[in-house]
Amino acid sequence: MRKFVSFYTLIQICIVIFAIISYVILDKRYRKNHGSDVPAGFEKTDEITIDPNNGKRMRVYYNPDTGERFYHEEV
Repeated sequence: MRKFVSFYTLIQICIVIFAIISYVILDKRYRKNHGSDVPAGFEKTDEITIDPNNGKRMRVYYNPDTGERFYHEEV
């Protein structure tokens, strides 16, 4: 019984570590560098959002070909 509990605990720890590593690698929000110029192919939308980290107003641009969104700081 003790071996089973140890094995079960080890498997649970591995699953949690795998989930954390997958989240960090696959989450593109932290790797996205939007820069200062809007790339070609993006259309301006009416959507404006407030960045919760710094309180800046961000205009949303949309690329209809890829579905990608681009956030540009409003001045």
